[in-house]
Amino acid sequence: MLKVGLTGGIGAGKSAVATRLAGHGAVVIDADVLAREVVAPGTDGLAEVVAAFGPEILDARGALDRPALGARVFADTDLRRRLEAVVHPRVRARTAELTAAAPADAIVVNDVPLLVETGLTGTYHLVIVVSADAELRIDRLIRDRGMTRDDARARVRAQADDARRRAAADVLLDNSGSRDDLAAAVDQVWHDRLVPYESNVRAGRPAARQPLAVLAEPDPTWPTQFDRLAARIRHAVGADRRVDHVGSTSVPGLPAKDVIDIQLTVGSLDDADRCGPALAAAGFPRLPGDWWDSAKPDPGEVPAARRWPKRLHGNADPGRAVNLHVRVGGSPGWRYALAFRDHLRADPAARADYLAVKRRIAATAPTTREYAAAKEPWFDEAWPRLLRWIEQTAWQP
Repeated sequence: MLKVGLTGGIGAGKSAVATRLAGHGAVVIDADVLAREVVAPGTDGLAEVVAAFGPEILDARGALDRPALGARVFADTDLRRRLEAVVHPRVRARTAELTAAAPADAIVVNDVPLLVETGLTGTYHLVIVVSADAELRIDRLIRDRGMTRDDARARVRAQADDARRRAAADVLLDNSGSRDDLAAAVDQVWHDRLVPYESNVRAGRPAARQPLAVLAEPDPTWPTQFDRLAARIRHAVGADRRVDHVGSTSVPGLPAKDVIDIQLTVGSLDDADRCGPALAAAGFPRLPGDWWDSAKPDPGEVPAARRWPKRLHGNADPGRAVNLHVRVGGSPGWRYALAFRDHLRADPAARADYLAVKRRIAATAPTTREYAAAKEPWFDEAWPRLLRWIEQTAWQP
């Protein structure tokens, strides 16, 4: 099963995306629909809302007068949070029930308007954000929902800003064009990403990788992408776990293979193995075989820190390559990954030297394994320099 979060600002076109995904076979769970169900007449949810806001928020039939309530809460942050405290837990509970009832091979899409605001993005395998310019969304609310311009503006401003939504998006669908454009974009995401992602998660296998080592120019979104991945990892194995961005994509301005390297800290290799099933279910299956930090796993060789055992996981998502290194906290390999990253961040000369080696090797179009092996001599030469830098700076993780 693949769990997808779908969100977007009011008027962005999220419902159109949900409808298109449902047409492909997705199980769509609409939080707005559930929010109405949990405060329907006769529910304890409605009784709690009335207790909090008074009987004047009921219409003549005893149902919730949503426009009247909305006019109050969208103009007052404290009142809106009071309402959310009643509705959101009930919606989450009902969502969990519907998700559990879905088929094992389902792609479950949770259509959640306030996904970013409620901090739930890390609970999904992937988040889709539908976006459109704020003024265009306001015009749609006036045209399609009969709102006044002032009311439409207030609704838009009450939600997360566009920058926060973009940061949460694994997939960003721009709905500034035609309906056909949006439909084509949804179709591509379904066939190229969601379907293979679900299959990989169910089979417990990582997505296929680019076979050749190709350097990409620095991507300023790499740290933000790490943040999203780290949130999923912590949700899977515990919020108190240390998760670090390591490797070349963690060094600002450094060209790198477009692979996010992540280090998860564990107490022991047994602890790492216990985390394995939860990581796989979250979309990070373990790579097969006995994986070490080097092709020559002899702890006595120099540099010893890079010959230390670990567990290595990949990503089931075909749209984002990941190396998840699960290392024992305080071990030489764990310290090396952090020290090497920090050294490159702090020392322009070391960074330039490493980049020159990377470019020279990548120019031969090697496979990823050949690329890694060809860098080994440079790492051996750089090891004493790294030790001197650690001593001179009194570096600590």
